[in-house]
Amino acid sequence: MAGLQLVCALLFCALTPVNSDFVIEGLRKIQKRSTEKPAGDIEVYSVDINTKVTSRFAHNVITSRAVNRGNVSKEVFFDVDLPKSAFISNFSMIIDGVTYTGVIKEKEVAKKQYEKAVSRGQTAGLVKASGRKTEKFTVSVNVASESNVTFELVYEEMLKRHLGKYEFFIKVQPKALVKHYEIDVEIYEPQGISFLNAEASFITNDLLPAIKKSFSGKRGHISFKPTLDQQRSCPDCASTLMDGDFIVTYDVNRESPGNIQIVNGYFVHYFAPPKLTGVPKNVVYVIDKSQSMYGRKMDQTKNALLKILNDTEEHDYFNIVLFGSVFNMWRDSMVKATSENMEKAKGFVNQIRASGATNINDPMLKAIELLNKGYEMKQVPERSASLIILLTDGEANRGESNPSKIQENVKHANNGKYTVYSLAFGQSPDYSFLEKLALENSGVARRIYEDSDADLQLQGFYNEIANPTLVDIKMQYPENAIADVTQNNFKQYFDGSELVVAGRITDNDLNSFAVDVNAEGAEQSWKYSENIDLQEKDGVDKNLQYIFGDFTERLWAYITIQQLLEKRIHADPSEKANLTAKALDLSLKFNFVTPLTSMVVTKPEDKEKEEESFIADKFVEGREIPQHNFFFFFTRWSYLHSYPSYNPTDNFFDSDPHFVIKVPQKNDALCFNIQEEPGVVLNLIEDKELGIAVNGELTGNKKEENSVLSHETYFGRLGIVNKINMLRVEVTTEAITIMQGRITKMFTWEKKASVKKQGLNLVINKKANVTFSFEEGATFVIILHKAPKDHPLHRDFLGFYTLDDHMFSTEVHGLLGQFFHGIDYEISNIHETKVPNKPDATMKVKNKILTVTRGVQRDYRRDRKNSSEVACWFVHSNGEGLIDGTHTDYIVPDIFSIAD
Repeated sequence: MAGLQLVCALLFCALTPVNSDFVIEGLRKIQKRSTEKPAGDIEVYSVDINTKVTSRFAHNVITSRAVNRGNVSKEVFFDVDLPKSAFISNFSMIIDGVTYTGVIKEKEVAKKQYEKAVSRGQTAGLVKASGRKTEKFTVSVNVASESNVTFELVYEEMLKRHLGKYEFFIKVQPKALVKHYEIDVEIYEPQGISFLNAEASFITNDLLPAIKKSFSGKRGHISFKPTLDQQRSCPDCASTLMDGDFIVTYDVNRESPGNIQIVNGYFVHYFAPPKLTGVPKNVVYVIDKSQSMYGRKMDQTKNALLKILNDTEEHDYFNIVLFGSVFNMWRDSMVKATSENMEKAKGFVNQIRASGATNINDPMLKAIELLNKGYEMKQVPERSASLIILLTDGEANRGESNPSKIQENVKHANNGKYTVYSLAFGQSPDYSFLEKLALENSGVARRIYEDSDADLQLQGFYNEIANPTLVDIKMQYPENAIADVTQNNFKQYFDGSELVVAGRITDNDLNSFAVDVNAEGAEQSWKYSENIDLQEKDGVDKNLQYIFGDFTERLWAYITIQQLLEKRIHADPSEKANLTAKALDLSLKFNFVTPLTSMVVTKPEDKEKEEESFIADKFVEGREIPQHNFFFFFTRWSYLHSYPSYNPTDNFFDSDPHFVIKVPQKNDALCFNIQEEPGVVLNLIEDKELGIAVNGELTGNKKEENSVLSHETYFGRLGIVNKINMLRVEVTTEAITIMQGRITKMFTWEKKASVKKQGLNLVINKKANVTFSFEEGATFVIILHKAPKDHPLHRDFLGFYTLDDHMFSTEVHGLLGQFFHGIDYEISNIHETKVPNKPDATMKVKNKILTVTRGVQRDYRRDRKNSSEVACWFVHSNGEGLIDGTHTDYIVPDIFSIAD
């Protein structure tokens, strides 16, 4: 999606007693299966999504109203999906006429409130990633009987032009009928609107009349106001058919290359010259073909490359550099995109096979060398745009593997000459490293999501940069009359995009405002000048008031903060402090939730309880989920279906503890099962030097005779020991017990709790998980998995994960602990088997040769109900050959066993 991605998914939840029969997600009510309306229902009766766009700057207000018609208080959740690039600027709740407003503060100022929320096991970070381009804002509040609540969220964003249009979509997902549901979009564009369109993925013939569209001259309007009957999935249904994206696209008239808006002492300059001849481009594709790219990722990359080669203009030049442990080039110099060369390149692409480790440094330096040689030897046109596109799914682990050194090497070799684009394929790459690598070389980083449409994502990115029409663009404004100008020099302009510059006018007596643009075109230098009579601009302020007249100032602040945050990523320490201070000052002044600020939302509680403060932080791509080296988890069943274990011949329920070891150096993972009897205790971690041990006891099904397996086992009890501090923690599916000397304290899973003792910090999140850490560097989380109530076979069980293992000594051991300081192995001879998508391979590890099988395990760290997948090499026979000794060596007498 291009342009503004505005997502407004309003989700409300009324919590009722546990004997309710079913849940409707989204705008949801929990009710009994009967014709009688249950007492205590929450009614969400109004949802308004109001967007006002002035010269590409969008001001969005989302308002929802609900009433508790029951005789007891209920908890209501307000969830909104909004663009990752947007800044929240206001939030309020109105309950019985009393307004509770979010206050934006510096992160450090809000830190104590954040820590207080965490210590009570609350969700302190209210903003998190929820989709490819969206983040979710969530807050909940108790609403008294017969009381009303109104939620209002405001956020702002600049619409970016891609492929000749501005686009934003509204996520329509009420999941229930709403008496008043309305989307209203007003657009004001001084250049005049050339086209305006609105459509929705869920639209039917009955719902189509609910969309109203009109535009004339500078103004456009879109509304969507379906009646209750139009919302119904069928004439007599109580469910809604509204589930999908409501998409608005438009563009503006372009009689001249640029347009300048001046309001209240600030200017914004939009630059998008139409109908220019394309400048030839020189592209070096630096493509990861390491072992972790094996399978669908490699196939999708090849498909995308083939399509990109088909779309390449004949005046362009290109080359392909593949890298694994080493790199190899398709040709030793840049090659013109003739039909004959394109066919040869396609043949080369079709032969790519995944293998080896990940060497990023050497192929990047070779790409720069190819372009240098191209210009020096006049193999490429002098007037051309040169780009390096790096695609990787992992982190460097061969050759130069220090990220900072790689960035330094590329920056030094490139010396600002060529633009670098970094594409991070999946979640494994170090996004921060790739982002800095791109930004230091005038490019951008982009996440390619590991999904069925990954090849289309790659093609979509290429389409945005496929047609440069100007290079080396320099924009000049009146000297000594302006200040605080945003970026005004650009390496390329791509057809269908737009360059935007904003600044502050310091000369109040300025009568005219002149702009000069100088650039290089396909055949000659290109110049454009425009002079604005400020006396004639006086009427603009009044014309814009019907939207919001201070948009230029807020847009300037928005762009400035975004660019300061980008500069921080690759600035040296001394400069970074100054950039941080400027960005923070603007964030607070304009009331924006940015990575430097937090919104403190104070929730009203019952009279006998104190008020709760929650913290909303800004989502930052690549920094939302800590990347930890090793973890263990066990997955045994789900509510809907069970997952097959790694033995390709198994056709029964999954069983036995599954161990997964992430190996960042390989951008990959290893996994194995342990099959043992119920009651057996296994040592997971033991560090004699630190006096820390973690052990787990296996349990079986309720009725073994009814089991499809002869023995299904999983962890039902875990013991954690800190011998130095005389601490023992027992975790079962029923309770968490802390023992220190003669003192014993027990907690249930039914309440939030936190404990700080010497050497231990423990937080229990109600019915979800318990996190505990020793000192400053050993952190674990145990997840409670609940079986369906009264299930005849399955029991509740526990999952165990290591989140931080850096404090452990070199003596650490155990089924998991032995891998805390790394594991080296080599994979070769990958070959298909009779089981689709589960190839076998040869693994050399610890001077042994093993046969391993490719498969997928499940990770519940982020969501204990909806797991994510982890691809790994499965080691058969209880991990034999991978673990030291045999699995029976790790059987210990009890859960508190630790060696002297």
